[in-house]
Amino acid sequence: MIDALIPALFNLLTLSHLGMLGLGVVMGLTVGILPGLGGIAGLSLILPFTFGMDPSLALAMMVGILAPMHTSDSFPAILMGIPGTASAQATVLDGFPLSKQGEAARALAAAFSASMIGGLIGSLVLTVAVFGAQPIILAMGFGELMMLTIFALSMVGMLTGASPLKGVAAAGVGLLVGTIGGAPATGEFRLHFGTVYLGDGFALVIVGLGLFALPEIVELLRRHGTISESGRLGSGWMEGLRDTIRHRWIVIRCSILGCILGALPGLGGSVADWITYGHVVQSSRDKSRFGKGDIRGVIAPESANNAITGGAMIPTLLFGIPGSGSMAILVGGFIMIGIQPGPSMISSNADLTFTIIWSLAIANVAGAGLCFLIANPVARLTTIPYALIGPVMIVIIFFGAFQATRGWADFFALLGIGIVGIYMKRFGWPRPALLIGFVLSTGLESSFYRVAQVYGFSFLERPIVLVIIALTVLSILVAWRSRPRPDSTKAAEPAPPLVARLPQLVFTGALIAFTLAVIAEALQTSYLGRIFPLTAGLITLAILLMVLRTQAMQRTVGPALQDDEGQDEYARGNLHYLIWLVGFLCLVGLVGFPLGAAAFVIVFTRAKTDAPFWLTAALAIFSTGVLLTLSYFLILDYPNGLIDRFIDLPWWMA
Repeated sequence: MIDALIPALFNLLTLSHLGMLGLGVVMGLTVGILPGLGGIAGLSLILPFTFGMDPSLALAMMVGILAPMHTSDSFPAILMGIPGTASAQATVLDGFPLSKQGEAARALAAAFSASMIGGLIGSLVLTVAVFGAQPIILAMGFGELMMLTIFALSMVGMLTGASPLKGVAAAGVGLLVGTIGGAPATGEFRLHFGTVYLGDGFALVIVGLGLFALPEIVELLRRHGTISESGRLGSGWMEGLRDTIRHRWIVIRCSILGCILGALPGLGGSVADWITYGHVVQSSRDKSRFGKGDIRGVIAPESANNAITGGAMIPTLLFGIPGSGSMAILVGGFIMIGIQPGPSMISSNADLTFTIIWSLAIANVAGAGLCFLIANPVARLTTIPYALIGPVMIVIIFFGAFQATRGWADFFALLGIGIVGIYMKRFGWPRPALLIGFVLSTGLESSFYRVAQVYGFSFLERPIVLVIIALTVLSILVAWRSRPRPDSTKAAEPAPPLVARLPQLVFTGALIAFTLAVIAEALQTSYLGRIFPLTAGLITLAILLMVLRTQAMQRTVGPALQDDEGQDEYARGNLHYLIWLVGFLCLVGLVGFPLGAAAFVIVFTRAKTDAPFWLTAALAIFSTGVLLTLSYFLILDYPNGLIDRFIDLPWWMA
């Protein structure tokens, strides 16, 4: 294996290899900035071009796409409150508030530098793993993976704010949403209402965009202002770098944790960033600023989500087991160019293995450097009135959702989940908790069945399982003891009258109705098909009823628990922009997606701003141009409108 180091180094430093790696880095940065795409779409984009290509060049382009993606996804997460990929969702919690406080530069600098270091640590761990990680990977069985998933769920306690009950209930609802579709053990369909679309459940991209992207866009549009409250970029580039250096132990800990989680197939970045975020909250003495603009809440997940790529490549390269969805595409790319990942990768393709590892390190450094170079022009978006860029972002968000199944149902699913996200935000329900439950649902259910069939209760005798159980119990105890408590120095305010609290009671009632529907549907399936949704449903129902009772019976409420402050204006604003979203879909249904997007941008900006017509037309042309470009390269057919039935439109208008 040592003999392969010299050939790998020469291969790495060739101009052709570096050129393809650079091309991949640019593509990866673009994919990371565009919300909702992620590594699966980015790698799928280039697979057709790898036919007949030299294996090292094809691998360079693939690695170049994967490496910087979790660096550039900080742009939409911090500047717009929209996660560019699933791995950037925890970054939104503190990165976006920092941006609104005029500290976007500081947050971006910390994110880029932490991501770069995390990526380098991931490459280092991958190098070490090539020599000795096989026993560790083989030690993680079904029982260990199941307990690790439960441990991830216990981290919800750090994200529940002032209401632990709401947090646990939201996580339970997320678990139930994840059971929609085919049961892992039996293949029985649950709550699919006879539709093919729900047979596979909701796509993660739609749930993520619906819970986080649409509510934040509606919130910013409702305020009629800019993303940055101060209207300034801020000058904290060096301060952000100093933050990373000052919190270097957080960077190292979270990077290593990200590597470990990335190496466990099925977890991936959408889980690891929440776990590392929960870790930094738990391990911090001062927790008051988390969720409001704490730079540690940016550094922790950003360190982890770039290190995940190196960790996920461990099972991918060593065992041919994809560590994530994007790694599954990467394995397909390997096979297409004649490389079979697995144990033979070390023996027969050791030079390519080291080329991949070192390419990953170079791409991380190059990606972070390019992000710093383009940060100023991109970050200036925070000073633009959001009514100008909001409709463009809505178009891009719906395009991102369209990647799930590329059908009309994606649009309706995004709108429906977006409505849930909007009202969760309004009534103080923690959206991250629901997302965590959704992400972990399928894996937890599958692990449960496997553990029952392979180990039974004997899995509790496994040492690693016992260690994870101890960590889970400790996590719950620490989270409970450190939960926010009302300030006793401030007088509690009278709770709103029951009539004023009726909307939040109705929303909680809707969650209860959904839970009852899951329970009723589970009772109609076989034992293996119903055991998980029935158990999760009954526990969630009990907690939701406790939340409902608390909301109905409360007499006083602290200032931090006022769910309905300015509720009339808030409700009217939400409804107003929901009507605009419905109008957008109506335009798409009438004239098709590209033309409907252009018309929506023009009508919205003319109605909400005093911008000249040339500017609104330019925004519309830009939106349509992006859609047509992506349509060409991704071989997309957008939904046709009714007008297409009567007029034969050219491809670029349909």
